[in-house]
Amino acid sequence: MNHGFKHIGLINKQGAPIVSETLRRLVDHLATHQLQVSLDISAAEQLPGESLPTLDRAQLSAQCDLAIVVGGDGTILHAGRSLAEAGVPLVAINLGRLGFLADVSPDQMTEQLDQILSGHYEPEERALLHATVYRGDEVISEGVSDALNDVVVHKWDIARMIELEVRIDGRLLNTQRSDGLIVATPTGSTAYALSGGGPILHPSLDAMVMVPICPHSLNNRPIVINEANVVDVVVHAGAYTQAQMTCDGQVNCALIPGDRVNIRKKEHGLKLIHPPGYDYFEILRRKFNWGVSS
Repeated sequence: MNHGFKHIGLINKQGAPIVSETLRRLVDHLATHQLQVSLDISAAEQLPGESLPTLDRAQLSAQCDLAIVVGGDGTILHAGRSLAEAGVPLVAINLGRLGFLADVSPDQMTEQLDQILSGHYEPEERALLHATVYRGDEVISEGVSDALNDVVVHKWDIARMIELEVRIDGRLLNTQRSDGLIVATPTGSTAYALSGGGPILHPSLDAMVMVPICPHSLNNRPIVINEANVVDVVVHAGAYTQAQMTCDGQVNCALIPGDRVNIRKKEHGLKLIHPPGYDYFEILRRKFNWGVSS
């Protein structure tokens, strides 16, 4: 018995044969539930000759009430940014390596999907960030500047530090010389921010973390702030200043001295659906091998 999900959209990463195999199993299994199924353009390319409707991402967001994403966390980041505003919940099947977001394994896919479609699941909402780049009074990048993991202001193709002025709600925090600054959601705290020495934030926290990248001063440390805070990062002039803003490692915008990057929580979060028994701490134990005897 299906509890509310009637139109399912399938999204996937490109590439390996296992993707096509997993998609085929999904299509065949969903047919047994007599659900309407549509393919994202990427999924249609993996299933040539399939007669199911093909929708672009805007159509899928408007018409589907559940999206199943097949891939790793990178695929989920890309899909999540396009689905969040429409409120389409997302189930993620892990074909990647790390998989902090994708928690349905291909081996248990059909059983766990049956539970979800029967109404047995754990919903969760993850915060996103929205970045706006100002050059004087002009907005030069906004329409695609959303991030589920992080917004990063960093140096670009040069082995020299950049200087950044950082303000929180208009109040000066610091002026730092570094390779850049990561502003991450709790979801992104286990991504680039973690490799930069930042703390792991539980996804339920109303917070974001700011992590300097290779700062010149060892006194420049990560700081956790409230998700309601607004962060402004200004690129200072320098003889070798070349910088850019990157969202989730996938969306880039070149910056010049004087540009200001305004970062705030996005109004709409991403709705995730987990199978019963979802345990964030178990994911951490498994990914980091915590508690495993050597």
